[in-house]
Amino acid sequence: MSIIVQHGEIFIILACVFGFFMAWGVGANDVANAMGTSVGSRAITIKQAIIIAVIFEFLGAYLAGGEVTDTVRKGIIDPTLLVNDPQLLVYGMLASLLAAAIWLLIASARGWPVSTTHSIVGAIVGFAAVGLGMEAVAWDKVGQIASSWVVSPLLAGTIAYLLFKSVQHLIFEARDPFASAKRYLPAYVFLVGFVVTMVTLNKGLKHVGLDLSFGLSFLLSIPVGLVIAGIGVLMERRVVYERRAGDHFGYGNVERVFGVLMIFTACAMAFAHGSNDVANAVGPLAAVVDVVHRGGAVGGSAVVPWWVLLLGGIGIVVGLVTYGHKVIATVGTGITELTPSRGFAATLAAATTVVLASGTGLPISTTHTLVGAVLGVGLARGMSALNLRVIGTIIMSWLITLPAGAGLAILFFFMFKGIFG
Repeated sequence: MSIIVQHGEIFIILACVFGFFMAWGVGANDVANAMGTSVGSRAITIKQAIIIAVIFEFLGAYLAGGEVTDTVRKGIIDPTLLVNDPQLLVYGMLASLLAAAIWLLIASARGWPVSTTHSIVGAIVGFAAVGLGMEAVAWDKVGQIASSWVVSPLLAGTIAYLLFKSVQHLIFEARDPFASAKRYLPAYVFLVGFVVTMVTLNKGLKHVGLDLSFGLSFLLSIPVGLVIAGIGVLMERRVVYERRAGDHFGYGNVERVFGVLMIFTACAMAFAHGSNDVANAVGPLAAVVDVVHRGGAVGGSAVVPWWVLLLGGIGIVVGLVTYGHKVIATVGTGITELTPSRGFAATLAAATTVVLASGTGLPISTTHTLVGAVLGVGLARGMSALNLRVIGTIIMSWLITLPAGAGLAILFFFMFKGIFG
């Protein structure tokens, strides 16, 4: 307890610096989940993507990022084990933030899309297993999270494959693709509106007093989907058929129609991502602030002060603006060549997977989900459409994430223990 009282201000300053660094990593690496397909398909430019992401990621992180967060993310360790040694929780959270942030910096520099959730989870597992003992870790929870390596890409890839095949069959193989696009567009826009509303209600607004059940969210999403379908139809009427040399089938016009849809999905995915993944940075930070303010008392949950969410939101935005382009390029152009229709199928599949996971409790990673969806779209065109070298590198970076986070966290945990005693 005396260590907490003696060094409380230093702990809060370090937690703020490391928390901002971690939020920067979320912006630099994870925002590609929301923006990669839109940029890669040329539906929007990198500049437009950054503007959309800055607005919606920040709003998601600040408005819906969570008033209350688990002291220890994802219930991986039991906080009651630290009641007699609260300083170990502080060392552990500081070490976890710094470890995960450094790993995200390395991954972002190389353009690897890795999971920020897995980065922080690996770090917490590392410090807990070594600092508190192997029995302190809820290994069943860790097992569930590891299973998402398979579940996320497989589910999203399957949905993306089926979605793009439906677009191919109903529109691109029709006698008049542009007329078919206009005929079937309302159904696709409804799907976008419905899924995007489900994502927002389930993932985006549960922390601002709107903790709706899955069933109620489902019912509310239907009328919202119909309204968005109506708006989409009005916007689609403004897309005028353009005759282009070499485009005998009017595919370019069809892609312009899907380009309109991509803007909807990009905004909503950015909002949902900001609200969901900011917790990876502010959760451990809020835990340190809470322990210090309580004079060493350890609780199961911590109230997140408004300024902590603001710090997280700004960190995400700075990370995206300064370094986000590298991972956006990998997801958008490195795996397979994307067009607006393919990007639409991938983004909608990723959003649908997030909704299914919310309803069934499946552990998923947004990064793995989107990469899996892009793979599914590529597979719909055959193996030759995929860049297997890039895919191999991505899978390798996923496998390294947990042990890399754990190893760095162990190192920093003992460093803080040595410095403060």
